[in-house]
Amino acid sequence: MLGKATLLEAIAGKNRGILTQDAERLAILAAVAQLEDRNPTPHPIEAAELLEGNWRLLYTTSQELLNLDRFPLLKLGQIYQCIRAKDRKVYNIAEIYGLPLLEGIVSVSASFTPVSERRVNVKFERSIIGLQRLVGYASPSRFIEEIEAGKKFPPIDFGIENRDRQGWLDVTYLDEDLRISRGNEGSVFVLVKS
Repeated sequence: MLGKATLLEAIAGKNRGILTQDAERLAILAAVAQLEDRNPTPHPIEAAELLEGNWRLLYTTSQELLNLDRFPLLKLGQIYQCIRAKDRKVYNIAEIYGLPLLEGIVSVSASFTPVSERRVNVKFERSIIGLQRLVGYASPSRFIEEIEAGKKFPPIDFGIENRDRQGWLDVTYLDEDLRISRGNEGSVFVLVKS
């Protein structure tokens, strides 16, 4: 599909949006909108078999995520959004790299509730921040298995009780290997199934 290839070409080499200039950002958002207009899955929230899985972030306009790369001596690694549709759970995992042995992880777990054919309300429930080697991080799937089994992780693992840490997410494009979503803060997310 030409629109999909155009978008993937536009975001290539942009380090998830960190290296995007204003003119490039406008071109990327135009390519996103064109692809959204051709969404092959008109009711994406009902397509659990397509939503399910581990998704790797290719591009975002979310400054909250992109700012993770702004810390001295640290670099943003892969970012995953792992959806467990049957359980209505989502796990956001950001890998952080820098000095040897100081590779980190920032993770937020949430539950979601479908409210329309393309929108879910999201309630953030738990945050885990630590060094990958201390939490035993090997892969997103293994990490999620340990979370679901009730494991506590050092040094920072806490529940999120703040009602302000809720939001919504629209799935505006979904096929077998590409997903585009828009969040309540105006952010765009382009992800591929990993």
